Amino acid sequence: MSSVNLAVIYYSSTGINYQLAQWAADGGKEAGADVKILRIPEHAPESVIQSNPAWKAHVEATASVPEVTEHDLEWAHAIIFSTPTRFGGMAAQMKQFLDRTGGLWFQGKLVNKVVSAMTSAQNAHGGQEQTILSLYTTMYHWGAIVAAPGYTDPALFAAGGNPYGTSVSVTQDGKMVENVRDAVIHQAKRTVNVAKWVKAGQQG
Repeated sequence: MSSVNLAVIYYSSTGINYQLAQWAADGGKEAGADVKILRIPEHAPESVIQSNPAWKAHVEATASVPEVTEHDLEWAHAIIFSTPTRFGGMAAQMKQFLDRTGGLWFQGKLVNKVVSAMTSAQNAHGGQEQTILSLYTTMYHWGAIVAAPGYTDPALFAAGGNPYGTSVSVTQDGKMVENVRDAVIHQAKRTVNVAKWVKAGQQG
């Protein structure tokens, strides 16, 4: 069977979700997938970005990361999204991209994509679970197959025990509180493996 294509699609203002995306890519590669890391385009005002040194530095550091396109969604068998929490929901940049997928949805090209999601917030009860669930709501409309990690590996407990997707708390100086690397890698491997099963079933 040919390998699974995994798109790791992230939005990050200061780098946390970019790091999660890199770990997810590592896990996907370990599971044998062809992997692309793709960033959501930034549409915050330049003046706002320039006023935040960490945000400005991250935008400059990741300028070479390819921006996601609708073609990448067609290419992927599996997709992992990573977005910071914004008032209990996904970042506006992520939502804007998803809102542009209506054409692919109408053509049925998003059906049976295997998807999973990750997030970050400044505290553990800042809407992390709700952010992931809100993203999955869009995926249900796609007809996608959600591959949540559940409690399928001990790494999930060390990472805080979020069964919907890896989430991490971040201090005000931009440091991750929980150790989530192994949880992210497990989540990515699980997502790829589910995509392999789906692809094998479609080819059978």
